[in-house]
Amino acid sequence: MESNTKAQIREFIEGRLRAADLPDDGDIFTLGLANSLFAMELVLFIEKHFGLQIANDELDIANFRSISAMATLVDRSRLAA
Repeated sequence: MESNTKAQIREFIEGRLRAADLPDDGDIFTLGLANSLFAMELVLFIEKHFGLQIANDELDIANFRSISAMATLVDRSRLAA
């Protein structure tokens, strides 16, 4: 399931940031591709697209730094629901 989740997150990020060939563990903030405003877009995308409510304690920038981190967050949130 995680690879499909990663593919969906990748499609969103690459479409919004025009960042081709972003590795799954590439830090979009360190690479200068994203800022705090885009982090909020990621939260909204994940909640809407995957039908989840991200818990306040999960709103940590570390959970949104990479495609892998976001896929792990989605999987963890699905288990908690």
